[in-house]
Amino acid sequence: MNTTWSTKTSAWLLKVVPISLAIIIGLSSSALAQYSPPHEEPGPAVERLYFKAFNVDRAPLDLEAGEMDLYYFNLKIAAARELRDNEGIQLFEAPASTISLILNPAPAPEGRLNPFSIKEVRQAMQRLIDREFVTREIYQGQASPMYTNVASTDYDYLTVFDVIQQADLDYDPEYARQLIADAMIEAGAELTDDVWHFNGQPVRLKFIMRVEDERRDVGDLIRSALQDAGFAVASNRQTFAPAIQTVYATDPAQFEWHLYTEGWGRGSPNRYDFGGINSFYAPWLGNMPGWKEVGFWHYENEELDDLGERLLKGEFADQAERDDMYREMTRIGLDESVRIWIATVMNAFPVQAGVEGITQDLAAGPRGLWSLRSAYKAGSDELTVGHLWVWTERTTWNPVGGFGDVYSSDIWRHLQDPAIWNDPFTGIPAPFRIDYEVETAGPDGTLDVPADAIMWNAQRGRWSNVGEEVTATSKVVYDYSKFFQAPWHHGQPISMADVLYSIYQGFDLSYNPDKAKIETVIATTARPFLETIKGYRVLDENRIEAYVDFWHFEQNYIASYGIPSGLSTPWEMLYAMDELVFGQRRAAFSDTAAARYNVPWISLVLDRDARLVRKAMLDLRRAETIPTDVFTLPTADGEMVLTSSEEGVERYTAVLDWFDEKGHMVISNGPFTLERYDPPAQFAELAAFRDENYPFTASDLYRGLPDLIEYTEIEAPPIELGADYEVTLTLDGPGNLSLRYLLIDTATGEIIQQGDADTLDPNWFAIRMTAETTDELDLGIYELVLVAYSDELARMAERRIELEADIAIIEEEPAAEESESSETEEATSSDSDEESSEAAADEEESESETAAETEANSDSAEADTESDTETASESDTEAESESAASESEEAGSEETESAEAESEPAAGLPVNVVVGAVVAIIIFGGILLVRRRR
Repeated sequence: MNTTWSTKTSAWLLKVVPISLAIIIGLSSSALAQYSPPHEEPGPAVERLYFKAFNVDRAPLDLEAGEMDLYYFNLKIAAARELRDNEGIQLFEAPASTISLILNPAPAPEGRLNPFSIKEVRQAMQRLIDREFVTREIYQGQASPMYTNVASTDYDYLTVFDVIQQADLDYDPEYARQLIADAMIEAGAELTDDVWHFNGQPVRLKFIMRVEDERRDVGDLIRSALQDAGFAVASNRQTFAPAIQTVYATDPAQFEWHLYTEGWGRGSPNRYDFGGINSFYAPWLGNMPGWKEVGFWHYENEELDDLGERLLKGEFADQAERDDMYREMTRIGLDESVRIWIATVMNAFPVQAGVEGITQDLAAGPRGLWSLRSAYKAGSDELTVGHLWVWTERTTWNPVGGFGDVYSSDIWRHLQDPAIWNDPFTGIPAPFRIDYEVETAGPDGTLDVPADAIMWNAQRGRWSNVGEEVTATSKVVYDYSKFFQAPWHHGQPISMADVLYSIYQGFDLSYNPDKAKIETVIATTARPFLETIKGYRVLDENRIEAYVDFWHFEQNYIASYGIPSGLSTPWEMLYAMDELVFGQRRAAFSDTAAARYNVPWISLVLDRDARLVRKAMLDLRRAETIPTDVFTLPTADGEMVLTSSEEGVERYTAVLDWFDEKGHMVISNGPFTLERYDPPAQFAELAAFRDENYPFTASDLYRGLPDLIEYTEIEAPPIELGADYEVTLTLDGPGNLSLRYLLIDTATGEIIQQGDADTLDPNWFAIRMTAETTDELDLGIYELVLVAYSDELARMAERRIELEADIAIIEEEPAAEESESSETEEATSSDSDEESSEAAADEEESESETAAETEANSDSAEADTESDTETASESDTEAESESAASESEEAGSEETESAEAESEPAAGLPVNVVVGAVVAIIIFGGILLVRRRR
């Protein structure tokens, strides 16, 4: 029995409730008012979006001149500070970018030496980079040091912040240079005239340094440190496109580069990461040197690959085991030190004061998915978005192996609707344009997969039933109604045929040996995921059921993992590109395949490539050909046919008409269509998609600003050795708040105590140490690291406080004891009585001064650790001044008190005991000072 389906529309819409508002630096109170959209039509708030390129150095002037409404590239620090005082500008801040250093670990040819092929040299680089200087001086406090792939604001920082501490990666150039020297000598190198030589030749490093932003200065800092360590450095300053081409498209064994200052943009928060740590540490995903390209030398690490695949596949029993796996991957990644993290940059995104409807994504800020769907300016139906570039030589628009840069992704994000997207505040996957129901037997059980479930059989070239005795961990039913109720941008219906073609394309590319040989990187990196898919069942015209061997303690991740298709591109476009890449071999999906076969890396916005697709589409229409086997599904009654050749011809014609009108081949389903794209002019124009059945209005997708966690009160007195100790503090923030902490010996870096703070009240917490614990401490300074978090936020709030450990004050015994002990002695002179009175007065004064100093030190500690505010740098400066003044006063006080102790010891203590105690403290203090400098 043959069945052809038609697409029906659904009347219901997804409603999103706005989240409570938070303070954004430079934001006027009027901008915090309740959002009122300019209309309730389907689609976005404005009719037109214009993307234009603006140089980052001139961007503030262009903003003030009204040339653009918001800027998507991070402003230079000085410019951002100047704009804070501009009443016409709103300034949104988010940790939207990170910078890292990638090292080339390939072994050098015979007779040469690559220092970074030696693990000890790579490890030394961790301590050779002065992250504090980078964040404090280069980024002027608008960045925070970064040691792993997660920033201190990310939720998984909770998982690894003690691992980072234990790794002891603080800046220590002398130690780093010694590690390098030991490793280089062991490898046979010699230091001649302060430069390392191997086989009589200087060891020269090719350093690719980016120049568009502060990475220029970061690169200079690293270059200087490398030269001080004895390396000759050949600096090659490059912009985005040539740098990417040199590093990621060449064989590491060719040594076109030795190190490179990477930069990464962030699209959304993620509460429980599994993709990032795999991409940035484990080579199996193709983002480590060698890039999984055929014929290249590859960095390999079997342990990281094994852990990474298990983490990605959800092979853990609970969150604790998941966290252990994540921690172990972090330890190995730090030990290997192929990618070295430097800083998380608090990006400053300026927006004209008159623009309303901005959603502050916790990771991406206004650059996220949400803002441009709801943003508008009163009295205008258009917005101009500035960026550093709109197009570069490496910008590639194709949905299979392209969109690898932020400049194309930031536009594409508003042309297509994702099926599922991470919530901008919680970081947990949530339905966007689909609904789903999750059923799981995990982590220990399994579900039976129905025998009539189907899988694509790449060897036979058709769908096959999975048969009997197949099991899976989880099942998800996906409802695509909100996709199917509105058409693609070119007017053709979105249907289950689009879903099935997308599934087929992924499996056939990976398991068809002819295709996998061409697009090797895509195939090999997709297989570990595809192996966990156990079958699909098409339930009706809107719903499809997926069975996966995947479990997660947060079930929304199961839905996000098993999604059959994101539906970004019509099936006829994917089919034409497949014909072009695999049938005609005239283009490639990936950059590495394009380079290997000397064909274009297909980009649908370029006239040359779009015409190649057009030619393939004309051939398909002429032959009235559709991929018949892809659209014919086996059923209990025979087969089900999802589309026909007549419908295929209609789709081909619609695509060709689209190209004739627009001059490109970018067709999707989101709130905007791509009207014009002009690479030489660095310009793109987007138009609102107003189909009456499009499921969202601007107000549906406005999420507003998050309510963040703040430390409001902290009581952290000095630690008295041998006495019970307690720190109390209060937090403000949404949801259920919690607090985790580390107590660190600053002299040794050792973690003395760690755990979760006691909850005294929903917002009030205590950290306690027993007398037995404090009795084991040494005199000196300790650091208390606090990390506050909420079940409603994917963002942490970190605070660091210095605590001083000292000997407890010995209080004088009551006078009655003295009179008992001296009953048999006849005389007590009035001089002695006066001396006792003076000593008591001195003691009271000393206690009063100590209390005042404690309060001042506590205030100073809070100022020192303040972060993510517009006055961070100023607070640091003031805190340093106060600290210096406090130290000066304390030094003077100590000298006075020492002199008084020598001439006039406290009543009741013999002179030799006091002197001995003072000497012991001085000696021990000297030992601590030496350990601190180690």
